Amino acid sequence: MQQNNNNPFPISLHNTHVKLLAFDFLTLTPPSSPDYPFTRKSIPITRAETLGTIVLRDHKPSKFLRFAIDDGTGCIPCILWLNHMTSPHLARRRSPQDVCLLADAAARSAAMVKVGVVARVRGKVTGFKGGVQITVSDVFVERDPNVEILHWVECVNLAKNCYNLVNAPSSSSGSGSATRK
Repeated sequence: MQQNNNNPFPISLHNTHVKLLAFDFLTLTPPSSPDYPFTRKSIPITRAETLGTIVLRDHKPSKFLRFAIDDGTGCIPCILWLNHMTSPHLARRRSPQDVCLLADAAARSAAMVKVGVVARVRGKVTGFKGGVQITVSDVFVERDPNVEILHWVECVNLAKNCYNLVNAPSSSSGSGSATRK
């Protein structure tokens, strides 16, 4: 398999729902141009997953549901679009049956978003008014009381052992020989 040498991001987590805590998510670097994604330590991040308590809810029927997820390290802004039936963008790109399915799924997700509920949210990392947010693709209400701690442990473990190593230089390419004192 030949690698594209024109790609400024040789290794990425493209289209992977990267599990991030709010303090890490909110520090993603904005794209340098509209053609590039947000980045974390030079690694492109296009999708994210978070889990926490819903602390804010702003619903505009048939338009959008804006809400925030608090995981204890900060609040992640989220937007769930509800304008599938009136969007000319979707009408051009999708069949009417697909648009109806997307609208139904969004309405079901919106019904689950209630202040005080612990939820897992996944979606696309997007920008809005100079900040970063999740454009929601799905919401899952969590009922297990241990799920928040497990999410924290997974986020820390993935950051330490996976996300921080993706673009790290190979240790075999250096000439560093160990010296003893």
